[in-house]
This record gives sequence, C-alpha cells and structure tokens, in this order.
Amino acid sequence: MLKVKKFVVNPVQENTFVLYDETKECAIIDAGFYYGEEKDEVDYFIEKNRLKPARLINTHCHFDHIMGVEYIREKYSLKFEAHPDDAFWVEKATDQGKLFNIEMNAVSPIDKFLNEGESIEFGNTSLSIIHLPGHSPGHIVFYEKTCKMLFAGDVLFYGSIGRTDLPGGDYDTLINGIKSKLLTLPEDTAVYCGHGPETSIGFEKKQNPFLI
Repeated sequence: MLKVKKFVVNPVQENTFVLYDETKECAIIDAGFYYGEEKDEVDYFIEKNRLKPARLINTHCHFDHIMGVEYIREKYSLKFEAHPDDAFWVEKATDQGKLFNIEMNAVSPIDKFLNEGESIEFGNTSLSIIHLPGHSPGHIVFYEKTCKMLFAGDVLFYGSIGRTDLPGGDYDTLINGIKSKLLTLPEDTAVYCGHGPETSIGFEKKQNPFLI
C-alpha cells in the first residue's frame, strides 16, 4: 500500500512528496528543501520510519522544485531523474532564483532522463510516467494506478492550472494535455499538486473553470 508524506517547503511554499510502501523503499518527488530545518525534517522522517531512499524524481525543473536536489542527491547517494526537455531549467537554476529575489546554489545536471511510457519502480510500487508539457517543456506527471494517485506537479491545481507565461510554456498545449491525459483517469483519482491542497480528477472535471 502506497503511503504519502507531504512537506510544504521553501519561500514559494512548494509541495515535496515522499512516497513509500511496505518494503520501506521510498521515492522523493520534487525535492524543494531550502531551509536547514526543512532538510532536518525530511531526514528525521526518513530515519524515524526506517525508509530507504531509492529514487529522486522530478515532475519538472523550475527552481522551486529543485532547491533541495543537491542535498538529497548527496545525502542519500541518489541519481537525479527528470525529463530531458527540462534540462535547460537545471542549467539556469541560479538565474531562475534571482528573478524571484531568491538566492540558491547551482544544481548539477540531470543524471537520468525520464520519458513517457516508462515507469518508476521502487519497492512494490510502480509509477507510470505521463509527459504533459505546457507549464514547462519537460513536465511529466506520475500516476499510480492501483491506489489511484496522481502526482501532478504544476500542471493541475485545486480549481486552477499551472502558469504558462514562462519560457517553454504554452496555454493550449497545457489545456489539451490535461483534458486528453488527466481528465480521462478515474474520477476518484487523488491529485497531489505541486502547490496548495490535494484535489481529485472528478472535482476538477466539474468545478475547474479552466477545464469546463
């Protein structure tokens, strides 16, 4: 049974998720840890629950989602995994931060590329990878079919969608991708967003003003 722990972190209030199952292996999605106490908190959680970090994966590589990548990569000897089309965002990590008056250290290149049709395996868990650009060119989402969980990054929020005015963004691409690839999932699928509260596919189909 897949379990989820959410950490709300950094100056942008980004959601980082730790996923784990009965094997104690875990995956860390969108490591945005910035402050020292945030890093201590996730370390304590992993140690307390005797978890074994196995994957470090990202939905996309905007600066607020990669602030903690170097820390987690070094601390737990993990490879940083993301879509190749977002590699340029990693190269521009410090420049991204400066645009929002936030200082951050450089992030080393992606170690392993993730593409649609592949899956993320750890413990007894398998996450399907779905490419869904529009917010960023290399944005992907992770779907766990058995438990009906979707880790949507910044493409879909509670009653809203991701911004499309940053380099590589495109409104029509985002809307079409959400409608064709996400709203076709079971309505009781839980959606874990990159910012803000959780939602469901059914709620967004009926209530999201951008999708009705």
